Amino acid sequence: MSDALSECGAAAVTFEDDADQPIYEPDVGETPLWTATRLTALFDAETRSEDVTKMLANVMDEVPHFKVEAVEDKDWEREWMANFQPIQFGERLWICPSWHQPPAPEAVNILLDPGLAFGTGTHATTALCLNWLDTADLTGKYVIDYGCGSGILAIAAALLGAEKVIAVDTDPQALEATRANAKRNGVEIEAYLPGECPDEPCDLLLANILAGPLQTLAPRFANLCKPAADIVLSGILQTQADAVSDSYGAWFAMQAATQKEDWIRLSGQRHVK
Repeated sequence: MSDALSECGAAAVTFEDDADQPIYEPDVGETPLWTATRLTALFDAETRSEDVTKMLANVMDEVPHFKVEAVEDKDWEREWMANFQPIQFGERLWICPSWHQPPAPEAVNILLDPGLAFGTGTHATTALCLNWLDTADLTGKYVIDYGCGSGILAIAAALLGAEKVIAVDTDPQALEATRANAKRNGVEIEAYLPGECPDEPCDLLLANILAGPLQTLAPRFANLCKPAADIVLSGILQTQADAVSDSYGAWFAMQAATQKEDWIRLSGQRHVK
């Protein structure tokens, strides 16, 4: 259907859930669709819907039910920018898009625009980690942000006083985004693919990824943490929290979970031998 709409001249085709059926963590290599999937195709205003349906009928056995809506002509860049406002986390930490003046210039302000890598502060998992960082004393600490995305947590740690910050991600594009965002915020962050990450144990390890990878990486994270080091884990659904916490129990004293919406943050301290 998507290919057929593109052949008919659609400028963009979007897949959306049409039955409130969340897909949180697909298996590696899979791109699942919802049981009920809604497609939205965007056409030039001059396109006639009758012409599109005729073309669809030529390339498909059956044209599904559809409706046509006229989209108001707007300055879409400004509309998009208006959706992103400065957000406060805790008492001293703000995320500010570049087109806004920081509401609290004396606060710790992270200048961050929405981009190709995950992490702008709007998602509950990121907010959970930022709220934890806001309460922490990071002065002189060595911090690893594992699964860095945009670098938001690594940058926050650096601005909050960490002496050394390393960012790790499997996506080279995320590493580029992290380096660019770190430069914009005037902090120094080393960014690595997982196989290149130094083995030097850290004082704090942050990992906002998904439950499956978090469980798999538990031994690796234990080796990357000093005795008494803190670990902060997110990207975990409420139903997954106990299993993830149990995965870390051999190495960390895990604390009670903190919840925001459907998402959980786990934290703990590395056992002292």
